[in-house]
Amino acid sequence: MPIFQPELETLPRPQLKALQDERLREQVHYVYARVPFYRQRLDEAGIKPGDIRGVEDLPKLPFTRKKDLREHYPFGMFAVGREELARIHASSGTTGKPTVVGYTRGDLEVFAEVVARSLAAAGGEPGMMLHNAYGYGLFTGGLGLHGGAEKLGMLVVPVSGGMTERQIMLIQDFKPEMISCTPSYAQTLAEEFKKRGVAPEEISLKYAVLGAEPWTEAIRKSVEEGLGVRATNIYGLSEIIGPGVSNEDVHEREGLSYIWEDHFYPEIVHPETGEPLPEGETGVLVLTTLTKKAMPILRYWTGDLTFITREPAPSGRTHARMGQIRGRTDDMLIIRGVNVYPTQIEEVLKGIAEVEPHYQIVVSRQGTLDEVELKVELAEGFYRHIGAQMLSDEVVEADHQLSALRDKVAFKIKDNVGVSVKVSLLSPGTAPRSEGGKLKRVADLRRLS
Repeated sequence: MPIFQPELETLPRPQLKALQDERLREQVHYVYARVPFYRQRLDEAGIKPGDIRGVEDLPKLPFTRKKDLREHYPFGMFAVGREELARIHASSGTTGKPTVVGYTRGDLEVFAEVVARSLAAAGGEPGMMLHNAYGYGLFTGGLGLHGGAEKLGMLVVPVSGGMTERQIMLIQDFKPEMISCTPSYAQTLAEEFKKRGVAPEEISLKYAVLGAEPWTEAIRKSVEEGLGVRATNIYGLSEIIGPGVSNEDVHEREGLSYIWEDHFYPEIVHPETGEPLPEGETGVLVLTTLTKKAMPILRYWTGDLTFITREPAPSGRTHARMGQIRGRTDDMLIIRGVNVYPTQIEEVLKGIAEVEPHYQIVVSRQGTLDEVELKVELAEGFYRHIGAQMLSDEVVEADHQLSALRDKVAFKIKDNVGVSVKVSLLSPGTAPRSEGGKLKRVADLRRLS
């Protein structure tokens, strides 16, 4: 399978290291001059830009965390003014405010370049058709894959997410060779084809590029068998650039994804101490952008637990490879590709007078899609009101009000957080309470292996 940029993807390690060092030095001087947040952080740490000579000096720098981005909403982390921006994307935040990221025209070129590398590694070639079922809009997935596919020379069908009937029809009529979507949605499409009596060998798809949520070899197997494809994992974060930070090679896989480390330098650190860990040990993935100009990020704490290896690879690429994500260090859930924090749910509940912000989120997987049940307590006053109606034989009216409240809560969660939930109403005092330790707001019953 051709490598998209062999001169860079197979660059000998000493030359790659020299390129990383040069780009890092430039980036540290750049952010110190242009981003007040970083100037203050480096000054507080007693670090001058000239102190950072190469990637081995990165541990001297403080981490950047998601809360830093939220606290500087919307544009406080940007290094350029509005007139230099070409695009803005955003991802979910914990209080209804999104995490905002920006791109210069040069950044969009880099974005397209790394996604093109990823698609080529996944089996894509110029002239192939990509059925892009990632969501378009503020989410980086749809437009990110689109730009990279065009850069590679592919024909893109910008289907976006949802509307499964339409997706099935277009795949059958247009006959694309590659699809990009979440792994759970790929499973859904496979089930829909099976219901219609369409065998995997009758489907035109040959390759699937899947990401935006955790998945495992068992899920890969079901997608490959159901759609007749070879599936690879694409990894990325909006804060770094979007999808295309890394991707598996379709002929190697084994859960190892190439990190395009001429643009994104990876570190693995201890989840509690933040100290660097040796190659091969599992810890938190930390990423530094080496070329991004609109919103450069130094030592971003992703919260994702994995390991990296720089052992020689069969493809001849010299870039580091990362293992499958083994978990997260924070409480974020990924539901059908959407980042969900319990505090987002709590903020919505605070605005509904009939309920209290005492709740539990139960996540399960029915078939191929995640299901979310929100158990929430009724407010004492509303609970007494409903009880009085029950006692006075106004049972139908009480049931009507409870049903309307469930619909109201579900609508507000969907509108503010972006996920559909089944709402169960609890009597006061029955939701889980803290017993001295951390309160477990989430019961994740999914089995990803």
